[in-house]
Amino acid sequence: MKLIKNPLSSLVIVYCLTLFACVPKEEIVFKGVSDIAVDLSDSGKPILKANGYFFNPNKVKMKLKKVNVDVFVDGTKSATVNHDLDVVIAPNADFSVPIVAELVLKQNNFLDAVVGLLGGKKYEVVFQGYIRIRVHGITIKVPVSQKQELKLNI
Repeated sequence: MKLIKNPLSSLVIVYCLTLFACVPKEEIVFKGVSDIAVDLSDSGKPILKANGYFFNPNKVKMKLKKVNVDVFVDGTKSATVNHDLDVVIAPNADFSVPIVAELVLKQNNFLDAVVGLLGGKKYEVVFQGYIRIRVHGITIKVPVSQKQELKLNI
């Protein structure tokens, strides 16, 4: 076996091995979306508030950097959640991600939308997108996808 005589090459190899040893061994687990509530904003538009729950199965501390989730109500894109964060995620722990978005409920007319919200109409709500996590300078994209049938009451 030939030894590497160039010190720069040796340093690069050691750095790469150290970097790959620190990368998380397991993927972040998406557990679901809950604590879903709809409130009215000051302008009278419905605001969706929820928490996305995840589990970090790794022995490495991470940072949550970005949330990018689209919210579909009855098959229509109703909101986009796009938050830049800097939250520390503990190793081997559950963590939650806040989801806050202004909903745009498109129905035949405004009166139908108001009656649907006040009367507790059932909607199919789909959360789809990703979160970005950083570990030792490496960014990892974790997919988010969940469908729920909800009764949205204000």
